[in-house]
Amino acid sequence: MSQVSMILAFLIQVGPNPAANDNLGVPDELLNRPPRQSSLEAAQNPTTAWLEECLDLLAQDPARAHSKAQIRLTETSGADRIIANHCLGLAATELGLWDDARTAFIAARDETPMDEQRTKARFGLMAGNAALGAGDQDDALLLLQTAQENAKTAASATLEALAAMDVARVLVALGRPHDAFVPLSRATLLEPEKAEPWLLTATLYRRLERLDDAQEAIEQAARLAPLEGAIGLEAGLIAVLSGRDEAARQSWQSVIDTQPESPAAKTAEDYLEQLGPAPETGQTSNP
Repeated sequence: MSQVSMILAFLIQVGPNPAANDNLGVPDELLNRPPRQSSLEAAQNPTTAWLEECLDLLAQDPARAHSKAQIRLTETSGADRIIANHCLGLAATELGLWDDARTAFIAARDETPMDEQRTKARFGLMAGNAALGAGDQDDALLLLQTAQENAKTAASATLEALAAMDVARVLVALGRPHDAFVPLSRATLLEPEKAEPWLLTATLYRRLERLDDAQEAIEQAARLAPLEGAIGLEAGLIAVLSGRDEAARQSWQSVIDTQPESPAAKTAEDYLEQLGPAPETGQTSNP
């Protein structure tokens, strides 16, 4: 394995999961990075050691990490420069500097060798989510569609499905909900045992008032992740819009029972309050 390939393989491990959240706000996944794997420590060289140091600094002092990465960019080339842009993009994300983050991730993607399509896809997903953070939905769509193509070339079903879901979210935000079914269908095909694409499909059908289709999709999601709060919330919304108030109450109550301290439980409580108590049954009127 070449030095560049080895470094990029390490980078994939320390980078964030690029999947975005459902409400098209600040992308959580750019802020939450998985822990680095100790098995890589033995293979460290000065470049990966620098990346670890910069990433560790992010949690303590993102502004300093941002400056550190900028300085590194002026002193390096090749894989070192890719790594510097990677850390610069993450530091800019922590600071809410979305345009800076997008620029850094695009630079990292463009400087990644052509035979590293999977890494290009990850950087493209990060850049697309940064564009969303900046409120630039048109550019986000282009970046995410390119990332999806990179992932497809790399034969990475997981990354392609993540990109497809992000593309669908942006299409909805751009007022093109019917177009969003194409990438969502691709995501469910690539990852049929993952709940998230089914949940997004159910939500889209519900928003388009296709409630039978929404019910079918949410049942698939619930089968795959029965304790997921977002699925319980969506199942309740579909039920109440279908005139099945008691089923809605049961769905929302299950969220409260299984995740009593979660934000989803608070939302479920609000929904139940809006729906009101169940009608009393079994009572007879006085003569």
